[in-house]
Amino acid sequence: MATKDNWGWRARIGLFIVGNEAVPEAEWWAMAPPGVSVHAARVTARAPWARWREDRKAVDLEDDLNRGCRQFAAMRLSAVVVGHSSSSILGGKGWDEATVASLSGMLGSGVFVTTNGLDTQAALKASSVRRPFLVLPPWFNDELVAAGVRYYVDHGFEPAGHLRYDPGRKWRDLPPAELYGHGMGFEQEVEPLYAQIKAACPSTADGVLIAGTGFRCVAILEALEQDLGRPVISANQASLWRSLRSAGVHTRIAGYGSLLSL
Repeated sequence: MATKDNWGWRARIGLFIVGNEAVPEAEWWAMAPPGVSVHAARVTARAPWARWREDRKAVDLEDDLNRGCRQFAAMRLSAVVVGHSSSSILGGKGWDEATVASLSGMLGSGVFVTTNGLDTQAALKASSVRRPFLVLPPWFNDELVAAGVRYYVDHGFEPAGHLRYDPGRKWRDLPPAELYGHGMGFEQEVEPLYAQIKAACPSTADGVLIAGTGFRCVAILEALEQDLGRPVISANQASLWRSLRSAGVHTRIAGYGSLLSL
């Protein structure tokens, strides 16, 4: 009998991720069903990863996206995801669609192209969530937190509140922009995140959205749904779900929230 080799015979998904992050691949591989493989291209550019042209009718891709597209185009992929919440948020309304158009032109027909912003919107709608409680990473500064709330308002949602996760005493005195540089990305804890979300989620919220593909959280999605009695969606979960469904993979995945059973 052959040993499992994680070959993507059902679907192969290309994923653009931040160059120094490990969370996205770890979470995708944890959730991915048999026969689905994940292939990452790393991006070191600042957000957003595609720049609006002056007339805001199109975007220019950063070099890392151009290079990744050339590599992905030869890999017979089912889907390609711009796995970066911050790019969608800072790009603003229309950025996701403009970026998908630019990437699609390079990747060719037959490849589903999406962004984390589009995926989370689709996941909220599929879960019948209009008033999400928005949970944001501790490395989001005040400007990015405000932009995150505005992004979902601009796309027709009515956030019932928001929370920037408090990572604890060890990190509290560091500015958000310095947290990753001091190693927080590799020292994330999900238990205190669970406790903060459970305590802060307002009764008016009809679901929870945890933004940020580098924000470790999929291990607590199921527990939060059980205890809050509402759908809980995360950035990586939403992009995996939408990529799988676009590829015709409808396997129900247990343990990571109700979205992956839709």
